[in-house]
Amino acid sequence: MRSLNFKNKWVLVTGASSGLGQEMALQLASKEGANLIITARRADRLEQLRAELVKNAGVQVKIIVADISTNADVDRIIKESTEGQELYAAILNAGITYFGEHKKITDADFDRLIQTNVTGVVRMATQLVKYFEENGREGGVMTVTSMATLYPVPYQALYSGSKAFITNFMLALSQELTNKDLSLTVFAPSGIETEMTQDEKFGGLKKWLMPVSQAALEGIQSLKFRKLFYIPGALNRNGSRFMKLLPRRFILSTMAKTYRKSLGLPH
Repeated sequence: MRSLNFKNKWVLVTGASSGLGQEMALQLASKEGANLIITARRADRLEQLRAELVKNAGVQVKIIVADISTNADVDRIIKESTEGQELYAAILNAGITYFGEHKKITDADFDRLIQTNVTGVVRMATQLVKYFEENGREGGVMTVTSMATLYPVPYQALYSGSKAFITNFMLALSQELTNKDLSLTVFAPSGIETEMTQDEKFGGLKKWLMPVSQAALEGIQSLKFRKLFYIPGALNRNGSRFMKLLPRRFILSTMAKTYRKSLGLPH
C-alpha cells in the first residue's frame, strides 16, 4: 500500500482550535500542502486559524463549528466534510480529560467525557469508514488516543479507559476493511504541551511533556505512512518496551504516587 499524499487533498481535523489539532492543521498546510476542513466548538479560534492558513500556506480551508459530544453535530461534520469536496483523510483529535480523584467527578463531566472521547469518536470513525469503503476511495483515518491506552493513569481513570476503548475499537476495525486503499491509524502520544495540560494540577508533570510541534509532526507521518499503531518519541517507544518487563502493579503504584504529588494529595 503506497503512502498517502496530502497535497491539494482535503483533510479533516477535529479539535483544531488549539493544541495538537491546531498544530497538525498548521503542519498539514505548510509542509504537506493539504486543504483543510477544521472543526471545533470555538468559532473565533477557527476563524483565526483559517486566516493564518490561507495567508501563510495558500491552501483552501473550510470551517465547521461543532461539538462532537452531540450526535447531531457529528453527523453534520460528516455530511459537510463529504459533500462539495472529496475527503482524503481525517484526524480525529478532539478529546477532553478529567484530572483528579475519580470519586469527585460530576455526572455532567462524566457524561461529557464519554460522549466526546468515546461515543463521538466511534460514531465519526464508523461513518468515515463507511464513506471510504462504499466509494473505494484512497485515504486514511487516524484517531488520537494516548499511551494511557497501554499504561492506565491513576487520577485520569476515565480518560485512560476512554482512550483504551478507542484504541481497541480501531485496531479491531482495521481488520474488517475491504477497501485496500484505506488505512486506519491509532496515534498514541504521551503527555503533550497543550492547553489541556496547562492546568496547575499538571505542575509537577510538565517536565515530562512532549513539545506539541514534535507530536504533530510524528502524528502526520504515522498517518501518511499508514502505521497501524504508533507511539511518538524514541524515549516513549523505548520506555514502553522496558515497562513491559515490569510488574503492572509496580507501574501503577509508581504513577499514582507521582500524580498524587502533583495534585497535592496525601501520599
